[in-house]
Amino acid sequence: MSGGQGTIQSIYRYPVKGLSPERLSRAELMPGETIAADRLYAIENGPSGFDPDAPAYLPKQHFLMLMRNERLAALDTRFDEASHTLIVRAGGQEATRGDLRTVEGRAAIEGFFAKTYASELRGPPKVLHANEHSFSDVAAKVVSIINLASISAIEGAVGAPVDPLRFRGNIYVADWPAWGEFDLVGRTITVGPARLQVLKRIVRCAATNVEPGTGIRDMEIPKALMQAFGHMDCGVYGEVVTGGTITTGDRVSEACAAVPF
Repeated sequence: MSGGQGTIQSIYRYPVKGLSPERLSRAELMPGETIAADRLYAIENGPSGFDPDAPAYLPKQHFLMLMRNERLAALDTRFDEASHTLIVRAGGQEATRGDLRTVEGRAAIEGFFAKTYASELRGPPKVLHANEHSFSDVAAKVVSIINLASISAIEGAVGAPVDPLRFRGNIYVADWPAWGEFDLVGRTITVGPARLQVLKRIVRCAATNVEPGTGIRDMEIPKALMQAFGHMDCGVYGEVVTGGTITTGDRVSEACAAVPF
């Protein structure tokens, strides 16, 4: 895809792992960091051993997450970054809210999940957070990039519309050829004023089978990917090497030749 130019169609972050996306008009990228407040919190599903004083990567199975807890997608959650207040709406009504920095606020959120998700819990739910830690699906601090033309190719394979938010990406790119993002692995790209090193393809799991907004498992995306394309990948992970503020409409393109790993 040498010389291919893409355009940022949308930018998202996910303040609480497994809960609602938050659309951004712009985002500041910092070297070696995720988009600010992306996966800033997680809800522990039973004791995980996570130590906020020495935070370390844990697999997503330790948390409430869409791969197993699809009903999360039916919740409408909003996170206020200034106050760290999480508002949870269920069935069109506010179910609870709490300042995630306080014991009382976390208890309100934990109480909701303890009651509503009792059958899916391996122990008391607990809101987790640590300074400068992201509860990403991978150990490295990365930005996930989704090619909208690849989503269109998946739609052709399944014969139905596919909401791009099933893939819970940070940056959605238009104007690339389908699967062209895979050609960028090992290369540096410019995203607006920022530069990212594309590290690897993103292997998809059963979380993509869940319809955003309803929590219904209505597709088999990984199976469809394998049957139609011989892989279960969609999107790539990039590491920020040069920071900058990106906005919707910014150009995305290859910056340099391949580098060895």
